[in-house]
Amino acid sequence: MNRSITGRSGPVSVRRATARDAKRLTRLVRGSSAYEGRYAAMVAGYRVGPDYIETHRVFAAVATTEGREGHEGDRGREGQVLGFYSLVLAPPELDLMFVADHAQGRGVGRLLVAHMESEARAAGLDRVRVVSHPPAEGFYRSVGAVHVGTASATPPAVVWDRPELEFRIPTCK
Repeated sequence: MNRSITGRSGPVSVRRATARDAKRLTRLVRGSSAYEGRYAAMVAGYRVGPDYIETHRVFAAVATTEGREGHEGDRGREGQVLGFYSLVLAPPELDLMFVADHAQGRGVGRLLVAHMESEARAAGLDRVRVVSHPPAEGFYRSVGAVHVGTASATPPAVVWDRPELEFRIPTCK
């Protein structure tokens, strides 16, 4: 399974997120242009805390920026965090997935999905549910998710219906 890509900004790999990544992941969520306008309230106070990272399977896509400063001021071997996802095992769900605006269209999202499918397979899962942000549905479908329904709005937190999709995880790929 390909766990890295080489993009315009250099090599990108996926690693397990750590509690030290919490602030960077929170900035990535809050700074997402997909959550502007009517969606802004949903992420305004959102926080990806160290406890969440330690409790769930959270993985980060990282650009290698050895010795130079990255887009968000990340420095050193760790590189710049370009995106992340969180896989919850019970019940199986892709809880969070974000790619930095400046990294979209470079294969980072596809890399994260492939990694998630590999992790799900290793955990013995045969499917992973996604309740998608409406503008992200096209992306999820393009990487193999199948529309299975609609999750109703849950005011006051979410005031719009959302597409419910599913990744079907083959036993071997």
